[in-house]
Amino acid sequence: MRDFLYYSLMLLLGFAWYRVGQKQLRKGPRDENDELTKGLVGPIGFLMAGAVACYLFFRVLRALVQGEVPCVGKACSGQLYTLAANPGEFWANVLFMVWLVLALGYALYVTLRIWFRV
Repeated sequence: MRDFLYYSLMLLLGFAWYRVGQKQLRKGPRDENDELTKGLVGPIGFLMAGAVACYLFFRVLRALVQGEVPCVGKACSGQLYTLAANPGEFWANVLFMVWLVLALGYALYVTLRIWFRV
């Protein structure tokens, strides 16, 4: 039941993140105060989000190739989950990292679309 709640909340948060991005994209080039519409992240945030997304994507690929992933979180720091011994925890951590990569990638996409409007 806890896993169902966890994955449901991840889907709900992903849907909310998608709606925020779509709301930003529907705005015109200028807001009601005649200022340029801002993206989800600024220039430094864009670079940081891109770096974190690339690092997490690399970690996902590495986990899929090696069949092991370090635990994501404070409670189990230093613990290593292998696909053979802990398949549930392995896929939960991989799915979480994939979800983060998709969320950050979507933020970068929305920001680039806003920056390069004609």
